[in-house]
Amino acid sequence: MTTFLIKWTVKEHETGLLREFLRTHKKISKSALVDIKFAGGELLVNGELSTVRKAVLPGDEISVRFPPEEISSSMTPLPMKLDIIFEDNHLLIVNKPAGMPTIPSRYQTNGSLAQGVLFYYEENEIQSTFHAINRLDKDTSGLVMIAKHRFAHSLFSMQQRSKEIKRTYLAGLRGKFNEEKGTVSAHIARNPESMIERMVSDHGQVAVTHFQVLKELGDNSLVALQLETGRTHQIRVHMSHIGHPLLGDDLYGGPVDLIGRQALHSWKVSFYHPFEEKEMQLNAPLPEDLNRLFGQVEA
Repeated sequence: MTTFLIKWTVKEHETGLLREFLRTHKKISKSALVDIKFAGGELLVNGELSTVRKAVLPGDEISVRFPPEEISSSMTPLPMKLDIIFEDNHLLIVNKPAGMPTIPSRYQTNGSLAQGVLFYYEENEIQSTFHAINRLDKDTSGLVMIAKHRFAHSLFSMQQRSKEIKRTYLAGLRGKFNEEKGTVSAHIARNPESMIERMVSDHGQVAVTHFQVLKELGDNSLVALQLETGRTHQIRVHMSHIGHPLLGDDLYGGPVDLIGRQALHSWKVSFYHPFEEKEMQLNAPLPEDLNRLFGQVEA
């Protein structure tokens, strides 16, 4: 099985104890360093095993081998075809089809993206469990970012919290808009009368959605959306709130005659790749059902 090995060369401003190099400059957590020490990992300086107390100098090569990860016993790997948009040693980005949950639930224990990824890991001898950086509702299609080891998950999760990962969604909405673009700012809370449904409420959490109309087709619109916040059902609740529910979204008042699921697709993602040290942008083309309604859309 493959364990993850990462190498860095110490720069002028990064000299000092190995502990500070790893904690301050490379953002490895204290708990991760403990795991490396006691759970089968290695720290090497210029190829020699070292402790975190070793002093490092400019030009030194630092290698960190992370311990193998335990596969979650609660998920059975399942063979499935994955639409992989991007993959390297640290990150896997998959175009999830509609109808597939990201992780198993009490309502659907099999057929999740997580189980397909675990099978893919088994087939390719990747010793890791499923680390989702973002999740999509079962009936939402599009890009899901998956970290291939705990350290990558930690770094991308920090970007997620600081809103450095930017996602653009495409939604098929009922009706025509009076303005080409705008912002919906309305608090979202649980609907006390439902286990699933959310609602706009002054007592809810802050939620902000930006929208831009891309196409109109008859009485419907194809709209690009970006979120400042990540509340459950945020797009569905906000669009219904302004009178433009998603096509196929009967939970929030959308018509169901044109498409058999909520017309929502995670279209683009942009982020800084901390291991490649570069900005990246990727996109997943419209799936067949949305393409039939609105035609091709330029990325």
